[in-house]
Amino acid sequence: MKNRARRKPGATIGRLIKWSLALAFVLMLMGTAAMVGVYYYMSDGLPKISSLTDYRPPIITTVYSDDNRKIAEFYKERRIVVPLSKIPIQLQQAFIAAEDSRFYKHQGIDFFSIVRAFIKNLEAGAIVQGGSTITQQVTKSFLLTPERSYERKIKEAILAYRIDKTFTKEEILYLYLNQIYLGHGAYGVEAAAENYFGKSVSELNLAECAILAGLPQAPSRYSPFRHPERAKQRQIYVLNRMLEEGFIDNTQVTEAIDVKMDIKPRRNWYIEEVPIYTEHVRRYVEKKYGADALYTQGLKIYTAVNIEMQKAARREIEKGLRDLDRRQGYRGPESRLAVEAIEPFCEEQKALIKKSPLVEGNSVKGVVIDVDDSGGRATVRMGDARGMIPIDDIRWARKPNPKLAAYQDRVKKVSRVLATGDVILVRLNKKPNNGDLWDLSLDQVPDAQSALLCIEAETGLVKVMVGGRDFTESQFNRAVQSHRQPGSAFKPILYAAALDKGYTAATEIIDAPIVFDDEERDLTWKPKNYGKKFYGPTLLREALTKSRNVVSIKILQDIGVDYCIDYARKLGITSPLARDLSIALGSSGVTLLELVNAYAVFANQGYLIEPAFITKIEDRWGNVLEEMNPSRERVIEKSTAYIITSLMESVVKEGTGKRVRALNRPVAGKTGTTNDLQDAWFMGYTPQYITGVWVGHDINKTLGKGETGSRTASPIWLGFMQAVLKDKPVRVFPVPEGVVFAKIDARTGLLPIPESRDTIFECFKEGTEPTEYTKRPNSIVDAESFFKSDM
Repeated sequence: MKNRARRKPGATIGRLIKWSLALAFVLMLMGTAAMVGVYYYMSDGLPKISSLTDYRPPIITTVYSDDNRKIAEFYKERRIVVPLSKIPIQLQQAFIAAEDSRFYKHQGIDFFSIVRAFIKNLEAGAIVQGGSTITQQVTKSFLLTPERSYERKIKEAILAYRIDKTFTKEEILYLYLNQIYLGHGAYGVEAAAENYFGKSVSELNLAECAILAGLPQAPSRYSPFRHPERAKQRQIYVLNRMLEEGFIDNTQVTEAIDVKMDIKPRRNWYIEEVPIYTEHVRRYVEKKYGADALYTQGLKIYTAVNIEMQKAARREIEKGLRDLDRRQGYRGPESRLAVEAIEPFCEEQKALIKKSPLVEGNSVKGVVIDVDDSGGRATVRMGDARGMIPIDDIRWARKPNPKLAAYQDRVKKVSRVLATGDVILVRLNKKPNNGDLWDLSLDQVPDAQSALLCIEAETGLVKVMVGGRDFTESQFNRAVQSHRQPGSAFKPILYAAALDKGYTAATEIIDAPIVFDDEERDLTWKPKNYGKKFYGPTLLREALTKSRNVVSIKILQDIGVDYCIDYARKLGITSPLARDLSIALGSSGVTLLELVNAYAVFANQGYLIEPAFITKIEDRWGNVLEEMNPSRERVIEKSTAYIITSLMESVVKEGTGKRVRALNRPVAGKTGTTNDLQDAWFMGYTPQYITGVWVGHDINKTLGKGETGSRTASPIWLGFMQAVLKDKPVRVFPVPEGVVFAKIDARTGLLPIPESRDTIFECFKEGTEPTEYTKRPNSIVDAESFFKSDM
């Protein structure tokens, strides 16, 4: 009994051990069964990882100019997919060191790294390392929602394991580096390299690689744009991790830390380059291919736009509108401050100037702090800087009055325009030396708008389209969306129609008063010429050269309104045209694009060529979706096109377009001015380019006294064409077959006689040249004249 009693404690312990082991085994079985159950439960409905095999993420649609320079990007996620072979090894190592140092050792999930990250974060008192592997991040990015829950974490682990078994490490890294978000709209390392450093990922140095590798944890927090100090700290952390992993040595770490970061300002290609042109292209592509294709499918869109020509157009429009604005006077200061409010205002300006320093040529706000009539100047303060506006630069600043021309009201005293406390816009002309005053000009934002469109002859390529003064202020495209009355710029269409109805350049029309009564509307119309004079017998050439209204109306009355409208349709005018005689004076609204395209028919010797903004569109794989193949249709005879060109050459040489003679090369063109001087046009072309310019307001409002197409629009046209033709050879308009030249009396349009005072060589369609001679002075042509003669 004693022996049995002594053995009892040992037996009890043995039984406990057995039961414990048995319980542990049962619990293990249950745990395993639970894990298997959870695995199969969570696996049900998981995304197919096979979708990663066909990796087609949303990528950037890129738009290019005529010389293949990037001018715009459209995207939902700014991503440029690049193969792993183009991603520097050091960048790959930097991401691995910072995000998943055991990437090549684990099977998608790294429990060791989870524990290590937990300890590191405790030591740092902040989250400096994450526990997710690169494979898990790929899983989360591609296959799961970003919600935070235990269920999602389990699914993430299951999928990460499957991905690791299905794909190679290189394939996983390729997906990760192209998919990951790296801040400021950049997805993937190529887009991020462009964003931050303005270069391709293949060109990054070690210091730049470390910057990018530090971003995945918190792109906004470590942004090199917004938080350069934090970005630097994170860069150092990444470099030290690379050192610990043996990817680099101490020397490389030191050199990389010492590299001064050249963080490029983020570019907005869409706004910076040719915004109105690319917006027109964007609308077309979205309408034809859909928003998904435009913003996610990485199209390559090649356009006809020429960047330098576009810049020249914008520059000349800005200059032309500022000149016009000065001729119309000064609309007054933006506000007026009390004396005690000047200092606080200057402090605000000081903060703004710190962010955007004063630069010659820019315009900034300032406050007038002194007006000196005796010295003829005003002193202006801009933050802590000061400048002076001389009276000579204020003489234009009369109170606006559209009934007075600029020369009729010149300012003689500064105090008539400015007073102390006026908040005004000034242009910075010359930077001061050694604390001197800035040389300033009184400035204001132009009130009018302008549009310019240029088409290349023979190809139909639209090289330039500017739809307004400033795209950031107004996205309305006045080159294609605005229908404005063309005024006399419509007359060449009418005169071309007349040439095909039997008229010649030497046809004589009587310029005399004419009255039209409209009994239905109880209206009487008495058309007049611009100068309110009538000139009697007028040849067709002179009528167009001098833009005679009455003659134009008589021509239209003769050839028929419907015929003229049909003719305009042949030339590409699609806008509604009024079925009355007023269209002779350009009373029906058309777009600038329509009118330029119609003039292009004359420049292209009778061919109507469809304007082309886009030359080619490719999908993400390089397949051509569409390619420029513009229709080319002969719509009028070569002879008609040449003769109307010749007539418009006279407009430039001796008519309303004389200002553009300064181009010093063959030019055909026509001015246009509408009632009350609300619209000003100049349409013109050389053998190389057809260009149209419109100037006006978005509302019905006069441009001011004397602001005709000649004065307001043609200087913009001239400045632009001088820039684009500067280094191009001079070309003449070729004379086609079917055109002959005949010497005629410049007054009568008939064959000359010895008494003819002025003769010219005129162009005619073959067979239409005059055969009748000019009547001799005092000659008797009929019996009645015989008895009236002084014989």
